[in-house]
Amino acid sequence: MAPKKSMIIMGIDPGLAHTGWGVVKLEGTHLLPVAYGCITTTTDVELPGRLAIIHDNLCEYIDRYQPVALSVEGIYFGANTKSAIATAQARGAALVACAYKGLQYGEYTPMQIKQALVGTGAADKHQVQYMVKVVLGLDHEPSPDHCADALAAAITHARLVGIRELQGKGMSKLQQLKNGCNEGKTGFERCVEAALAKEGVR
Repeated sequence: MAPKKSMIIMGIDPGLAHTGWGVVKLEGTHLLPVAYGCITTTTDVELPGRLAIIHDNLCEYIDRYQPVALSVEGIYFGANTKSAIATAQARGAALVACAYKGLQYGEYTPMQIKQALVGTGAADKHQVQYMVKVVLGLDHEPSPDHCADALAAAITHARLVGIRELQGKGMSKLQQLKNGCNEGKTGFERCVEAALAKEGVR
């Protein structure tokens, strides 16, 4: 029996005041919680310093937990443009840490994350928090919600990676079957197929 593949993934919910992070481990088809937390910066620190705090802390956690991929929740530009810009700056600090540490990168919209966790893009925060608890087998809902959102981003990446691998295996198996069928044909059958293809007959 082949050993189960494992992958450690870090999820990020970027924010200038609060950046949530969460680490999960994908063991075969099972997801296990590793750690989560929240990086906090305050307004008495200038913007470059706040971004440095986010970057440096994430680098420390990456070194500690050794993820191979970083999954980030995308930014929703609603009515509050100022808040969105601040979030984008924090996201930039996270992406620099990702690039500096050589991690794979995935980004998902809030709707994609809700769909992956709850099954509907219209899910609310409480539903997402509950499903994070269920999927990871926790005895509590992760708090604050920035942590739950970060873990949700990591879970989304893990699930989509799993789906892509299954699709890849399926296509590989299909190709093997096609090759096997071709190998089993006689020379006459192959000549007929070639002639029909040349004439444009399907």
